[in-house]
Amino acid sequence: MHPEYSLAHLTVLGLAPPGMIAAAAKAGYSYVGLRLNAVTADEPQYALHRDRALLLETKRQLAATGLRVLDVELIRLTPDFDIHEHDALLDVSAELGARHLIAQGADSNLERVIEHFAQLCDAAGTRNLTADIEFVTWTETADLARAAAIVRGAARNNAGLLIDTLHFSRSHEDVAELARLPRSWFHYAQVCDAPSEPPPTLDGLIFAARNDRMFLGTGGLDLQGILGALPAGIPYSLEIPTAALAKRVGLEECARLALESAKDFFAASSSRPLDSTPPSSRRLHP
Repeated sequence: MHPEYSLAHLTVLGLAPPGMIAAAAKAGYSYVGLRLNAVTADEPQYALHRDRALLLETKRQLAATGLRVLDVELIRLTPDFDIHEHDALLDVSAELGARHLIAQGADSNLERVIEHFAQLCDAAGTRNLTADIEFVTWTETADLARAAAIVRGAARNNAGLLIDTLHFSRSHEDVAELARLPRSWFHYAQVCDAPSEPPPTLDGLIFAARNDRMFLGTGGLDLQGILGALPAGIPYSLEIPTAALAKRVGLEECARLALESAKDFFAASSSRPLDSTPPSSRRLHP
């Protein structure tokens, strides 16, 4: 069985939702992921929950292309988190037919972030959405153990744990620990490649994650091991921002190359099950 692929918004963040949906459909994706809450102050804002005209244009493009929304991001579980401040975003996510919401635990108090995540799960569940906690190396929820503790503590049927192959690798996680976690926690995964050695500074880690990832099979991450420790058949969200390449070839071509490389990677892996064998170090030269 071939994986289903989603185009993550970060891969083509310069494209507003209607344009990214068109690019994803042209390239051959099944899904898109939409960033409706900006993560940084200087990135584009696509707040469909506050822009009805853009929402309607986005819905028209989804209907015209047949693409589906896999996930919506991002909800931060901060110390002063108020679930009702996110009602409009949750409502629009449901209106778009999204399946999953991405959350980050931006709070050092574990008991409090568990309670807030449980509240998010309950609100998402009434809208037929899962809530998936993502750990990010430089945040308060920086590793697999803490993310798993949040999901376990919330104890909700629609709670999930989102694995990003970059953050998993940069947090020096063990695929054996990943494989021991409940299979029902994993609804999809964010996938990219990167050099095996991380940048030496925090600024370098953040820059690389947001601007300089690599297509599958062109770096040195243990993609075979990570993905082999996840359930078979889940969708893969290709979150592969390549800012320098985008300046040369355009965002639409980056979306196409990301999908092409993923298909090539999994075609090469189809003759053997996913395991802990590191991928090759070949590079694409578009």
